[in-house]
Amino acid sequence: MLRRSLSAEAGANPWALLAMLAATATATSACETERPALAHALPLGSVSSAASATRPAEAACPPEMALVGSACVDRHEAHLVLADTPEVTHPPYERPVPGERYLARSLSGVIPQAYISRNEAASSCERAGKRLCTAREWRAACRGPQKTLYPYGPDEIRGRCNTGKAHLPSILFGMQSSVINAEANFNSPLLNQTPGYLAKTGEYAACVNEYGVFDLDGNLHEWVSDQLWAAGHRAVFMGAFFSSTAKDGPGCQHVSRRHSPLYRDYSIGFRCCRDRAAEPKSGAE
Repeated sequence: MLRRSLSAEAGANPWALLAMLAATATATSACETERPALAHALPLGSVSSAASATRPAEAACPPEMALVGSACVDRHEAHLVLADTPEVTHPPYERPVPGERYLARSLSGVIPQAYISRNEAASSCERAGKRLCTAREWRAACRGPQKTLYPYGPDEIRGRCNTGKAHLPSILFGMQSSVINAEANFNSPLLNQTPGYLAKTGEYAACVNEYGVFDLDGNLHEWVSDQLWAAGHRAVFMGAFFSSTAKDGPGCQHVSRRHSPLYRDYSIGFRCCRDRAAEPKSGAE
């Protein structure tokens, strides 16, 4: 079991994110035990009509983003390209190279970037003219227009998103992998290269909501911009990854706030947001 998921933070926290967590009813998670692989490349017919209905409003956002309230949200988890040569993609199984400048990109059918810190993710969004999503924006995108516990509805449908996989470090490095040599184990490129675990963006084609945003439950955790200062500098990531349990919350409630902004491992990626474009003014002033 991943170190972040072993225990919840004790004590009351005045941070506003808790209020959002309390506002959504708790549901039973299906991520506690390993389950056989299920077919997941389901057709998008159930969401295509809803997505097309919102298309005129989404002129305020680039095509790789969806309009969610007043924010544009990347449809897919991010990968990295080199800022100076954007046709070159950074290998997603490797840590960002210190001193290299990266841009975040959102595209279907690619391996998303993990092994990245909150600060590195924020910088790559900013260079792309975007920013990390706030916790509130991320939660709104995940819950969809109907404000459900899962992106696709109120109840978990097993196999619809990339969740419920076994704890891979324990398989590859032994049951003490979270204690002995943990940093190296949790940042091993082997983890996300193991078939059947990390999926390409949009590969779980039915893990989507009416906004047309994919993989908000499962695949990778995602850094958000919120940070905690009162009890030490902590960063926040949201959404389950492919081996999450329910201890940090089911579905769109999943949140962790125990790590430094410099922390990174195989389970955490990100996506970017930006403010929607201002609507053009009509007529002369």
